[in-house]
Order: sequence, then C-alpha cells, then structure tokens
Amino acid sequence: MSSPRKSARTRNGTRGYAHLVEIDVPVARVWRALTEPGLIRIWSGHEADIDPRQGGRYRIGKRSGSAREAHIDVFEVNRRLRLIYLNGKDSPPSDTAAVDDFILDTRRGGGKTSLRLLGSGIPETSDWDRSYASIRMGWERFLGRIKVTLESPPIPRQPVKVVPKDPPLPGLDY
Repeated sequence: MSSPRKSARTRNGTRGYAHLVEIDVPVARVWRALTEPGLIRIWSGHEADIDPRQGGRYRIGKRSGSAREAHIDVFEVNRRLRLIYLNGKDSPPSDTAAVDDFILDTRRGGGKTSLRLLGSGIPETSDWDRSYASIRMGWERFLGRIKVTLESPPIPRQPVKVVPKDPPLPGLDY
C-alpha cells in the first residue's frame, strides 16, 4: 500500500533525482563533454561559460539571461564534478542549495564510461514542483544527448564536385 501524498502545507525538506547513462567512449571524452564550453554547446544547445577548476564557475544558458549558474565545489579530472547552484532571480525562494554531482566510472578496461548524476537539495514545496520537474527531465534529456553526441559524432561532409552540364568545346570557350 502506498502512503498518501503530502499536501502542500505539510511537505518540507528537499528532494533529488538520480540518472545513469553508459557511454561507449573513454572517460576522458565524457569529462571533456562536461567541462569544455564548445562541446557543452553541442549537446545542450545553449551557451556555456566554464571556469574549469575547483572554486570555478559553471554556467549554462542563454546569453540574454535565463541561465543556471553554479559554483564548482569538487573538480576531480575524469572522476567527479560537483556543482552547487546559486539562487537565480528566476528561481522560487529557497533556503537550501541545489547540487548536481556527476560521477564518472570506467567500465570494460577504459573503453566504456558510466556517467551518474545525483541531484539534490531541491525544496519539496509546491512552488518548486515545476522547476524540479524541468531540471530533472532536462538532465535526463541532456545525458541522452551527451551519449549520442559522443558515440555518434557528426561526420564532416566532403564537398561535392559539380560537373557542368555542357562543358565548353575546345576552341569555342571564349
């Protein structure tokens, strides 16, 4: 038997989410996809501004304003990236810190990587319900896009050589 859902008045505390994706590339490539702005733009479709170091800044979003900005709390190359999000002007009020913790693990002798994302600290109040669903589902989509981007990178197109329909006749090509 399931317990009844708490009403908006009695809900308190925080909630989180967990995602896992297996990516068939070495751990260093997955790390680069999480920390290099050019690669982040490919899988997220948003601008990225990253100061890749412990104590640095991690910002993904539109230049015009709506972006999520975080403090990099843990930065262990090819192993772990923990982000503590700053309360933005678009976020509902909160006295908790939202955290995303990316943990990378090597599988099959270095050829496959497990990427885990543990999110926590989202207030369990009704005014955060929509933001929580958006963040949780957004990361689920982004992790899938990271997998596809890394496992099936775009192939550069070769220029097509165009042959003229009626090549000029020798001596008459004036």
